[in-house]
Amino acid sequence: MATLRQPTPGFGLGLRTDHYSDFLSAPQPVDWLEVISENYLVPGGKPLVILDQMRERYPLAMHGVSLSIGSSDELDLDYLSALKTLAKRVNPLWVSDHLCWTGIQGTNTHDLLPLPYHEQALAHVVQQIRHVQDFLERPLLIENVSSYVNFTDSTMSEWEFLRTVCEEADCLLLLDINNIYVSSFNHGFDPQEYLHAIPPQRVQQIHLAGHSNNGDHIIDTHDHPIVDPVWELYRAACKHLGPVATMIERDDHIPPLPELLAELDQARRIAADVWTRQVA
Repeated sequence: MATLRQPTPGFGLGLRTDHYSDFLSAPQPVDWLEVISENYLVPGGKPLVILDQMRERYPLAMHGVSLSIGSSDELDLDYLSALKTLAKRVNPLWVSDHLCWTGIQGTNTHDLLPLPYHEQALAHVVQQIRHVQDFLERPLLIENVSSYVNFTDSTMSEWEFLRTVCEEADCLLLLDINNIYVSSFNHGFDPQEYLHAIPPQRVQQIHLAGHSNNGDHIIDTHDHPIVDPVWELYRAACKHLGPVATMIERDDHIPPLPELLAELDQARRIAADVWTRQVA
């Protein structure tokens, strides 16, 4: 039986240290928070104290950046063990990471590097995801990354690769709308074609974020407000996917929390408008 998405918990934000005091001092109008797993893979101390306090106040999702699911290296069992221990502590809504590789021969580049889209890479990634899900004893969400190069030996599109990975590994998707837009700009494909190739029942979560437009290319920097074309693509995603958990990422030039809450309200308004029209 296929793994299908859970009902949406609503609209959330990525938890960043700049906003710890805001979330701990008073209830905030968010339905859930996403935490970066690596920030809390520690044996104790202040990070886990803060995490426990957040968990008492908000449902949490865990989002990783070091799984390196596409690497030719063996899976890092020490990392997976620490991740599993953290998940038992947090009891997260879900656990996610990226469809990419982050290094080789034990070296972490701290970057989310794209894969070639061909049968060999597909078979490898599917096997890796199955192993991770069996180890963690829970479904894994994989996220589409932004990219700046194409591989000449790719035999399928990114969206065909992503869809097939989900079906064959029986995993779920964290669909990053900004990453679709960034890559479509950089590589000249139609973001709507990408979006509508994604099976709605596999999408558990959506990411929204800003980026840096350098004229002839865009970099996914998470340091600007969300731009209008990404909002329009999000509107299309709401139509195609139905109600899906949505959150906003901001990793640099982080503004006061009210500015992010205003963006989150915009996401709520777009989603409500789309879903109200569909019901009507």
